[in-house]
Amino acid sequence: MKVLLAHKFHSLTGGAEVFYFEVARVLKENGHEIAFFSTESTENVSTGDKEVFVKPPDYRSSNLITKLTSLCDIFYSKKKKLEFEKIILDFKPDVIHVFAIHVHLTPSILEAAKEYGVPVVMSCNDYKHICPNYKIYDGYSNCEKCKGGKFYNATINKCCKGSLAFSLASTIEAYVHEHKKVYDQLVNKYLFASDFMLWKTKEFWTDKKVSYGKLKNPFKPFNYEPTYGGNYALYFGRIIDEKGVDRIIDAAKHIDVPIKIIGDGPDLEKLQSIVTNENITNVEFLGAMWGYELDIVLQQAKFVIVPSLWHENFPYVIFQSFASGKPVIGSKRGGIPELIQSDKGILFEPNNISELQDAITTLWNDSTLCITMGKNARNYIVEEFNDERFYQDIMENYRSVIG
Repeated sequence: MKVLLAHKFHSLTGGAEVFYFEVARVLKENGHEIAFFSTESTENVSTGDKEVFVKPPDYRSSNLITKLTSLCDIFYSKKKKLEFEKIILDFKPDVIHVFAIHVHLTPSILEAAKEYGVPVVMSCNDYKHICPNYKIYDGYSNCEKCKGGKFYNATINKCCKGSLAFSLASTIEAYVHEHKKVYDQLVNKYLFASDFMLWKTKEFWTDKKVSYGKLKNPFKPFNYEPTYGGNYALYFGRIIDEKGVDRIIDAAKHIDVPIKIIGDGPDLEKLQSIVTNENITNVEFLGAMWGYELDIVLQQAKFVIVPSLWHENFPYVIFQSFASGKPVIGSKRGGIPELIQSDKGILFEPNNISELQDAITTLWNDSTLCITMGKNARNYIVEEFNDERFYQDIMENYRSVIG
């Protein structure tokens, strides 16, 4: 089987890109031919497969004409549709698997697939298909004001990067895609890792007759060496408002547990200032870390905290933590409870700091419980997210649309 994969980024920038490359890896290891369609970047990963890269939109350009042209190109791009047609004709895929394609590639490429009769499956790793700002989170709380096609609320609330211009552009984009019936007619099957995102999509799309499927994230647990127990609590990931890292800082004021924070982002300096100004001595910021450097710190952690405020899908930080033998204290948001349940960590309401404090002190003080949960987590990730199971699931989904 020949599979064409399309995603707006071809570099390892986050969990969505990990998912994209892992799908390709599993397919290739099982004898399938792969091709990629993405955007140009000096950070792009070379895989040795057929690759077609197109220019990303330059909507931040100082040149007004360039900026206006790019803004039009983020809704629907005839140029990218033509480039996608070329790779379809050249590669002749049996199925097209798209991931995040909005803005940089646009759903125009789906029209090309439709016109050439190639079935399309779309993996939804965020909420862009139902929410102009990807997150059903307006910067302050979880938000569903755009439900029922009321996308103008994104502009009213300025919920896209806190910018009126970005919010207006995202609102127009949503209406353009609704008018072109992108989600009704151009995708043969939508795939979701979490039940939560699947259920939420159905809530928003009561008027759409589309096909849904499940496809959990591919993951390589045996790349991680499990260690049980440790010397501190750990957060690692983006330091941005929806990740809820400030909740960890608030909880740290009232407990005597060492906490390390790994990551970078727009809220880093603000949180560092709070820790310094309020003399919070049990929190240490380690900066951004990746690969082996991150693995070493993770191995020495007792448990991991995932305090997200927005409805995360299936965060890769939980996969990494479980594979390393670490239980997770996670917020009751999105797909997080599906992963943690009651035997692999502790769930808490992220707006209740005392719940977070209790969860941290419980795992810190009860080493036996912490180790038991860590072993449950490791066993779960090995059994449920291995390559064999993933390959079986993805092929079932592909065959359901190819027939």
